[in-house]
Amino acid sequence: MTEQTNPILLPTSIKRVFQRILVVIVGVVAVAVFFLWPVLSNSPVDYADIENHFKYGSIGSEPINGIPYWIWKVLPELFPDKLPGKGYTSLGFIKESDKGLPIGFSQRRVFINRVGLNCAVCHTGTLRDNPNSEHQVITTMPANVLNLQGYIKFLSAVGVDERFTANRMLPEIEKISGGLNPIEKLLYRFIAIPQTRDALINQAYRLKFVEEQPDWGPGRVDTFNPYKAIQFHFPMEKLRQDELIGTSDFPSVWNQKPREGLQLHWDGNNTSVDERNKSAALGTGVTPTTIDLPRIARIADWLWELPPPKYPYEVNETLADKGKPLFASNCASCHAFGGAYTGKVVPIQEIGTDPHRLDSFTYETISNQNTLYAGYPWRFKNFRKTNGYANMPLDGVWLRGPYLHNGSVPTLRDLLEKPENRPKEFYRGYDVIDRERVGFVSDVAEENGKQYFKLDTKLDGNSNSGHLYGVDLSPEEKDAIVEYMKKL
Repeated sequence: MTEQTNPILLPTSIKRVFQRILVVIVGVVAVAVFFLWPVLSNSPVDYADIENHFKYGSIGSEPINGIPYWIWKVLPELFPDKLPGKGYTSLGFIKESDKGLPIGFSQRRVFINRVGLNCAVCHTGTLRDNPNSEHQVITTMPANVLNLQGYIKFLSAVGVDERFTANRMLPEIEKISGGLNPIEKLLYRFIAIPQTRDALINQAYRLKFVEEQPDWGPGRVDTFNPYKAIQFHFPMEKLRQDELIGTSDFPSVWNQKPREGLQLHWDGNNTSVDERNKSAALGTGVTPTTIDLPRIARIADWLWELPPPKYPYEVNETLADKGKPLFASNCASCHAFGGAYTGKVVPIQEIGTDPHRLDSFTYETISNQNTLYAGYPWRFKNFRKTNGYANMPLDGVWLRGPYLHNGSVPTLRDLLEKPENRPKEFYRGYDVIDRERVGFVSDVAEENGKQYFKLDTKLDGNSNSGHLYGVDLSPEEKDAIVEYMKKL
């Protein structure tokens, strides 16, 4: 009797067929999982070291507003004509030799690897002892060399460029990536590249007002006007002219604990460090649905009691001792922790500094600001409109130049002069410390082929007027105060 006619052997035959089919199915599923799991996962790159986490860790900016990693990598190679020099470092981004991304960029896999911005992009800078010394990277200081406006303009320019095509990008991506897998190739060709271009075109449209502003220059940002355009969809062309410029310096972010309850941001519009942090996160591309609260909390915990960097150079202690009582009588009530007016707002009519940043934060902005994170326990509730600028504590002030809220005065010594005697023009972005006047050297226009940004205090948003405190002291007394402030 053959197998075909044996009723007992027939089920065994069928069983073997099903086993083979099952093996094939399992194999197909395994291959699919191998290729698709990285695509379907949402996994940031994490760092055990807290300072590396600050520099490179994700806070949630990648899923919606991040740029696919390989597109971001090839943009400088494909559009070198849109940059002032070679690569992203020509815009002041800081690149450590052993890292794949500049400081301030994080990576997360959302379908494909994407890059976004984090806290460090605005709060890490560099310092040199002299023109021939190495750049020292200092986290939590203001990003004194970063041209963020230049980065915005670069992305907008490449997005509208007709050369932004899959046919042009994919060969370059293949060359530097070592080869994409088949699924990644399809994702890049039909989804990632077209969607990125559309997003950059949309950004260019929403932020076109940035092209008409006076250049921010390195170390500065218009904090809330891009917010209005991106987060709130304000019709920027219909806003009043007096609110369209809000350029201000990046602040330091060390030592946050004693700042809780003080009026924060330059105009003192919030007293909550936590809300300030979540608001700043939105500026990096985070959204209410993508914010990574545990990773932001890790940074906030580190910053809470992080001391400012100590002045690393020699201090004339005799002169500093003379400056200490002068600081106490002329500055401490507004700028020392525990001072009667520290962390409080001085009306613009009294302080007399450039009003543009104050005017840019309007009641309409607040009404929209307080809807952010609606439906979440951390919805904003502390933003307020003020009538002036807040008195900031001066811890680590030696590393926070240029000075005033808009960075319009290059050194502390210049700030103690009357406005008419302060520099009308000076250069920003040069990172050699000025040990005598305290700040950064500001008279270097060019070094080794690199051109530095000339700040013109006559332009809107750049005025160096106001803050007349201490201007009538003698030159010797001013020198003594500056020497003492090196120790703060």
